[in-house]
Amino acid sequence: MTIVRSTEPKAAAASWPARSSRPDGSAAPPGRAHVAVVGGGISGLAAAWFLREALGDQVEITVLEQRDELGGDVRVSEVAGIPVDEGAESLLARRPEAVDLARAVGLGDEIVQPAQVSAGLWSAGEMHPLPPGTVMGVPADPSSLAGLLTDDEVKQATERDRIGGPVPMPLTQDIAVGKLVAGRYGRALVDRLVEPLLGGVYAGHADELSLDATVPALGAAAREHATLADAVQSVRQVTVGRTRQEPARGSADDGAAQNGGDNASTPAPPFAGIAGGVGRLPAAVAQASGAKIRTGVAVRELRRSDGVWQLLAGPVPATEIIEADAVVLAVPATAAARLLADECAEAAAELATVEAASMAVVTLAVPSAAFPRSPASSGFLVPPAEGRTIKAVTYSSVKWPWLAERAGDLVLLRASIGRHREAQELQRSDEELVEAVLRDLGDAVGLAGRPADVRVTRWGGALPQFAVGHLDRVARVRSAVSRLPGVAVCGAIYDGVGIAACIGAARQAAARLISTRRAEQPGT
Repeated sequence: MTIVRSTEPKAAAASWPARSSRPDGSAAPPGRAHVAVVGGGISGLAAAWFLREALGDQVEITVLEQRDELGGDVRVSEVAGIPVDEGAESLLARRPEAVDLARAVGLGDEIVQPAQVSAGLWSAGEMHPLPPGTVMGVPADPSSLAGLLTDDEVKQATERDRIGGPVPMPLTQDIAVGKLVAGRYGRALVDRLVEPLLGGVYAGHADELSLDATVPALGAAAREHATLADAVQSVRQVTVGRTRQEPARGSADDGAAQNGGDNASTPAPPFAGIAGGVGRLPAAVAQASGAKIRTGVAVRELRRSDGVWQLLAGPVPATEIIEADAVVLAVPATAAARLLADECAEAAAELATVEAASMAVVTLAVPSAAFPRSPASSGFLVPPAEGRTIKAVTYSSVKWPWLAERAGDLVLLRASIGRHREAQELQRSDEELVEAVLRDLGDAVGLAGRPADVRVTRWGGALPQFAVGHLDRVARVRSAVSRLPGVAVCGAIYDGVGIAACIGAARQAAARLISTRRAEQPGT
């Protein structure tokens, strides 16, 4: 067993600014604290950067990442010799955190805007334009969905909401998005529009996802209005002058689901990208943080000993104990629950209830001649009721001009596969997934021929599911963790699944530790 600790006497104080050790075991300078960040995704790296910005050389930071590379679900690799994001491919520009951080770490000149193109919805064998003027697919006027809904379905939706339906409004508590919309507008609208839009963001089910956590503006409005139509209209009025109604607390960072809100055009697109791929961001943040980066280190236990946090890492026969004065847990819910089990059972129990969805992204480089017509949209969504493998397709080389320049006569597209509790889709081999995607694309857009290159990326447990009551659960977790000296949490489970939301949660986690440090050591 290897213990990484200071060679100097430990301070007796329980607060996190106690004197500690460097990660290599040598003594840290007096008054200089050591913070261990568990998790090298964008959340953990951002937390490290915020700590460095605030505390400078008053703190030593170590980022411990289980995988062999940083970035978590934010990474880029080449397809047909062209860099294409494997996970999130855009940043929510209306939330400042992600774009501001990109600028701060030297990527400001690389921030780019997407092309102003529409998205589609493939339903009942036809490609429909994604309806404008909705809030996550929920319209103020169901008649605006004529063509996607039958005349009878439009009429029933309007009358149902006016009469009241089985879901009383104004709401008094959180509810599943699908249950609210089905209760007021009918099941058809949920199945054909709301379900694919929510699925494009969360890979979840509309009848299970929290309204307050996924569409908070609508959740607030639904507590003030007696009809869903009025609630949606009030949200739309607030967002006049914006390009799209923000679909989630964290929003989507990927695909056609981004076009799921208000499609009115404005000079400022709500999303931005990075030339060369958003996957460039983690490395830039890591470098700017000045943190010591250790990959391939699995932290399996967290415990408090003699006023210092100890992180047990590596296999049991060769356990390494890493000592730290403060800890940021920037890991998924299941991992956080395990690490907090001994020191904060209340938070661990709450985190253990958060489920997650797995998914895969199949990226294809296809000769443009393989399409009967060159793609002109950003992509399209596919309702689960269609029974297809793909749930969304993004034409990345149409959406991003920088990518179009590099692609030449190739069309670069990404197909998303998988939803919560539908693991059977992902149990197929890479080759089988590719063939299923090609079949669906053939039926949807007439794709013929073979791709020039293919990449299959599998994201296991990547998307936390925000069940009804999620916001209260997060509040309880943070409250419980706040009672631990020098521990903070962040990640996609807290404030949203988008990159901007993750960075916002990281900033909040860092702020907790920074305020404690400054309170204990004025002048830092």
